[in-house]
Parts: sequence; C-alpha cells; structure tokens
Amino acid sequence: MSHLTPPRQLPDADGGDGPDPGDTEGVDAEPRDTEDTESSAAPEPVEPAAPAEPAEPSGPTPPVHPVRPTRPGWFGWRRKYPRVATGVRICTTVLAGALVLAVLLVPNRLDWITVQSFLRLPVEAIFLAAVLLALPSKARRITAVVLGAFLGLSAILKCLDMGFRQTLARPFDLVFDWVLLSDGADWVKDSFGRSGELLAIIGVIVLAVAVLVVSALAMVRMADVLARHRPVAVRTTLVLGVAWIICFTVGVQFGGVTFATKGYAQYLTNRVKYVREGLGDADVFKKQLDVDAFANTPSDQLLTGLRGKDVMFTFIESYGRVAIDDPTMAPEIDATLKAGDARLKAAGFASRSGWLRSPVTGAGSWLAHSTFLSGLWIKNQQRYRTVTTSDRATLTSYFQKTGAWRTVGIVPGVRKAWPEGKYFGLDHIYDSTHLGYQGPYFSWTPVPDQFSLEAFQKLEHGKKNRNPIMAEIILASSHNPWSPIAHMIDWKDLGDGKVFYKIKKEGTNPTQVWKSAKRVRTEYRKAIQYSLDSLTEWMQRYGDKNTVLVFLGDHQPVPTVTGGSANRDVPVTIVARDPKVLDRVSDWGWTEGLKPAANAPEWSMNQFRDRFMTAYGPQGG
Repeated sequence: MSHLTPPRQLPDADGGDGPDPGDTEGVDAEPRDTEDTESSAAPEPVEPAAPAEPAEPSGPTPPVHPVRPTRPGWFGWRRKYPRVATGVRICTTVLAGALVLAVLLVPNRLDWITVQSFLRLPVEAIFLAAVLLALPSKARRITAVVLGAFLGLSAILKCLDMGFRQTLARPFDLVFDWVLLSDGADWVKDSFGRSGELLAIIGVIVLAVAVLVVSALAMVRMADVLARHRPVAVRTTLVLGVAWIICFTVGVQFGGVTFATKGYAQYLTNRVKYVREGLGDADVFKKQLDVDAFANTPSDQLLTGLRGKDVMFTFIESYGRVAIDDPTMAPEIDATLKAGDARLKAAGFASRSGWLRSPVTGAGSWLAHSTFLSGLWIKNQQRYRTVTTSDRATLTSYFQKTGAWRTVGIVPGVRKAWPEGKYFGLDHIYDSTHLGYQGPYFSWTPVPDQFSLEAFQKLEHGKKNRNPIMAEIILASSHNPWSPIAHMIDWKDLGDGKVFYKIKKEGTNPTQVWKSAKRVRTEYRKAIQYSLDSLTEWMQRYGDKNTVLVFLGDHQPVPTVTGGSANRDVPVTIVARDPKVLDRVSDWGWTEGLKPAANAPEWSMNQFRDRFMTAYGPQGG
C-alpha cells in the first residue's frame, strides 16, 4: 500500500494561509506499512516551500473604503455608455446645485429679478452644507429630504408672491388669502367652463407636487456629493464661510447688489412676522368693530341734511389716482373730466373732489366697498367675513334705518348668490341677471356701465310717486382686462342690450392687448373714460334738484398700469344741484370740479362714513 502525501491547501480567498506545513497533526511522519518495499523505497515527493507570511505593517492599518458599484440604470445603459453616464451624473449634480441656489436667491418680485440677483453668496447655502456634513449617513438623507421639500414650499410661496404682486401689489398672505385661490378657480370656471376648471386644478396640484419632489431630490443629490467628497467639502465650506463673513462685514457689492446675502433668512423671518400679525388680527378687529359713534343715535336724527334727496353712492372699478397723474393718460382723462364738468354745469350741477386711500390695490373691490360703507379698515377676507356677519351698521344701512329712503343695489358684477348683500342694508338688489340685459359680456364685465345706469333709471329712479332712493351702484366696465370696451351710444338705442354684440365685435382682443404694457394702459384709460362719460351723461339726462351723486374709485389698477407704484389713492367726488348739499362739506377743503387737485385732502377710506354722517347730521353744515 503506497503512502500518498495529502494535497496542500491553497491560501483562503480572503488572503489567509492554509494549514501550516510544519503542523503534522493527522499526517503520518513516516510509513507504518513495510510490506510494499518497492513502494516504500520510492522517494518521497518534495513539498514546495510554504510562502513566507507577509510582514506585519509597522503603523495602523488604513481603512479600506468599499467602492460603490455603478448602478446599471434602465436596461444597463450606464455600463453600455460610461462616458454618457459620467456626463449625465455631472450635469445632474450641477443642475441640483443650481436649483438649490436659485430657490435661495430668487426674489419674490418679478421686477427685482436680474442677473445680479443670482450672482451672490447666500449664507443659507453655507449653513445647509455644514448641517449635512455634520450628520451621519441615515440622518443626513432624511434631513436632506425635509430641507429639500421645505425649499420647494418656499419656491411655491415665492411664485404666489410674484403673482399677487402683479395683481394686488402685495405678497400672498398665508393666513387670509387661501380663499382667493377658490375665487381664482371660480374665475377659471366662468371663463373656460367646468372642464377647464378641473384641468387647471389638476395641473396646479401636479406642478406643486413636482416642485416638492424635484427640490427634495436635488437636496439629496447635494448631500450625497458632499458625503462622497467630504474632505474637500469641509474645506470649501469653511473657506466660503470665512469669505461670506468678510464680504458681509466689508459690504462688498457687484453691480449695486450686495454679494454676501442673508436674504432668504430675512424672507422667512418676515413671513413668520406676517403670520403672527395675521393670527392676532382677529382680536384687534373685534375691538374696533364695537366702536361706532352713531350706534345709539335716534333714527330721526340721522342724515337729516339729505332728507328728500335721491342719494347715489357709485363705485367706478379701478378708478385710481394713476388715471389722473400718469403723464401718458392725464391729457385724455383731464379732457374727459373737463367735458363732464361742462356737462354737469350746463345741467345746473356743481361738484367737489378729494382723495381717499383704499385698503387694496389691483383687485379686492369688495374690501374697498365694505371699508367705505362700514367705516372700518377691511384689509383682508377675514375682516370682511367678520364685519358682514356682525351687526355693525354701514352708511347704506343707516339710510335704511331712518325709514326715509328705499335702499337698492345695482350690482352688475354679481352673477351668483350674494348673501352679504343683506348686511349692507339694501331693500332690493339688482344683479347682472335682473337688469334686463340681453347683450354679450365684455370679457369679465357682464353689463356695460351705460346700460346699468339706464336700467337703474327704468327700474327705480324713473318711477313716479315713489319715495326717495338711496342706491349703491357698482359700475364694472373698467374692470380688468379692459378689452374689449363698450363705447357710448345714444341712450334711446340701448334697448335690451343686443346692440352691444356689434360693439364687442369691433373691439380689441384682450390676448393681443396684454402683450404690450403700453396697450394695456391705453385700454385702461379708455375704460375709465367710458365709465366717467356714462355717469356724467346720466346725471345730465336724468338728474334733478333732488339728485345727489357720490362717486369714487375703489382701488388703483394692477401694477402693469401703475408701474408698481405703492400709492393707493382714489378720487372721490360729490355732485349736487342743491347748493345746500355742498355747503355742508365746504370745510372739507375739497377741490371744485370733478378733478381733485394734487394737494387736495387725502383721507383713509374708512374715515369717509363718519365724516359724511356728521356733515349731513343735525349738527352738520
């Protein structure tokens, strides 16, 4: 029987050696069976020398970082096209960083967005990098997702701010403005139908979710890059932090823009401040709501200076100070006001004009109307809802309280149920469906101003053997978008309004008009001229010795027209044939005629109610 040497084991896959060749445990050192001498005489095979064991390293063993395998991607495209994959990875990283910086740096106003606004160093980016570098892997990714989603929310909020500033000349209010989004949906429904509204809502939701997801992914991408290149990222963050401190301290600027900025942090700080003020506004307003100088005045002592008069409070949509002061519009508006003055004087009327400061600009007419009539500063939807569900008396409801007037509302802009109408003390309300109009809409405007005033004459003012009337009239032809616009025709030709189909067809296209800010201002000016002409011609045609007209703008137009002006002044005018009516306001210092002087008194709109009630009360005049 031959003795076979057991095969030698190869080194383990992990680099360790097999059994020590010097270890004879379990292996015979010499043959025990001598019967097979031939076999025993055969020379023993010589085993190869065992490799020398590696020397122990003299220092600590450096850590071995596992190489993360490249993900193959869909259909393995990364392995098939490695260069393309590298380019995509680099581009994705650059885009993720650009997105984060853009959200941090972009202003919340369109007119502030310039190239220089993006060539700045935001301290928030340095802070985010430091936070992500300080966290362990799992916490870093979770934090990146949360921070990315937060950046996405702030990006959406900035976009809302841009839209609101373009329309209302103010940022989006996180406490009060959510209801306006519903109003916007209603506008889309009225313009494009129910299907258009649903598509718009779905599109907005999808876009908002996409912004949040992309922002979160961008932040995760940046966190991964920082982790993979940690030494370089730490040094870079420290260098940028020191550079920011130096530049901020010295006040380094490029192109007039501060290089080291903390604008995003300041933006969030202001937002928190506005939210706190908004949450506390309800308590402040409730205290103001209880203060009414005329609440306990007997009805027979109210508005005694106007007994027997027909009083019309008329709002001209978007009739703001810009129409009178802007040099590109002033000559035509001035000519219209002079023609109106001449028209009224020929009919025996006189007038006085001043300025009121509206609580809103660009839109929000109902807030201005309620401010004027309630004597309270109604600057947001919460205040509007609070006052319209309270027992606070308005200028119009005081007329109703006396029992000496029939109170009516001509509101052509109202196209659905208006429960707030009862609050204003109106015995009867004529909305757009009850004026007898069978003609077309003019964009947003359901009924042209001339027809609305003629309908008031037929339905109320022209009736014989009636009681005096107090009317709240809200003209709508000068409502945005001011295209197409109706124009004056012979009053006898108004009929049921179908004549306006031809006029609309001859008008401008709003899509074309709004491609040019200059054209928008031109059409706005024409709309204001039409409203003024409608009103002064009505007074000339139907007014008499007992007619008293108070007309005013509700707010300034959108910033496209005003050029971003923060001024909120609107003209206000009192017209009457009876000189005793104007004598009672002679101490107001208002300008004679329809055009208020530049230095005419300027009041807050909420002050008008009490001043008017006082002037035409027992102690007035």
